[in-house]
Amino acid sequence: MDALRASYGDTYSDSDSDPDSAPTHIPEPIQSATPLPPPPLYLLQPPSSSGSFDFPVQTDHTNRTRNFPHIEGNYALHVYIPVTIPVTPRKDLALFLKRVASAVRELHVVDIDIPLSNYVKDEQKFEQIVLGREFHVSLGRTVPIRVHQRDSVVAMLRQRLQSHRRYWIDFNKWEVFVNDDGTRTFLSIEVTTGGLAEIRKQIQSVNEVYKLHNLPEFYKDPRPHISIAWAVGDVSSSLKRVVGEEMRRQNNAVGGLSQKRLFTSKFGGISCKIGNKTYEICKVQEE
Repeated sequence: MDALRASYGDTYSDSDSDPDSAPTHIPEPIQSATPLPPPPLYLLQPPSSSGSFDFPVQTDHTNRTRNFPHIEGNYALHVYIPVTIPVTPRKDLALFLKRVASAVRELHVVDIDIPLSNYVKDEQKFEQIVLGREFHVSLGRTVPIRVHQRDSVVAMLRQRLQSHRRYWIDFNKWEVFVNDDGTRTFLSIEVTTGGLAEIRKQIQSVNEVYKLHNLPEFYKDPRPHISIAWAVGDVSSSLKRVVGEEMRRQNNAVGGLSQKRLFTSKFGGISCKIGNKTYEICKVQEE
């Protein structure tokens, strides 16, 4: 858990504590100048079914910085769509990431505070550690709420988001984002076509609930995405250059035809995390 906090900057200490237990401290969220959803605080979900990696993973927390002041009795709220990258496209994604990581060695695994370059020579570990976990598409800002707001927030989210059919989400564009204060750069895969309209409608529903609880709404022009890797500071210029070069190289390899999508995922539901407790907001049954 602490590893992901490192990747986005230290988060608040109570994101691992249950709202029903004694409250600890929580900071206020970063306000981003770009349409980059604030980072989830608890994405460290090991990819193996046993709940842990199949091999030891050493983490390093030296890059941890605290972005938020402590406020007694608050807990982190994050609303998101869980996403898992299918097995088939992972090999091509891994190849792309390895080339980028070899050129931009500052990149780290987004949920573990270690360089991507540590795994470029081990295909199995790279695919499992970097791409084999659950990713999140944020539907609202990650914000602090009081314990007494928990039940109301969850109930209203369920009321507004319960009626959803399954749809396909196309993740079709590599993109680079930088947080507001320039302390973190993220390599992400953005949704620009299939599923975008549906996700934006869901974001609007979440905004309505946030507004009723005096919470900051999401960005006016949201750009849904999942983040794959991060780097300390603003390295967007060099990262965009390398990503662009690699994308052109791949396009040339297939006769100049750009890839319509990197991978596709079925929308299966929406989850909400408060503290360390996850609530199922809606779940679409398999047809």
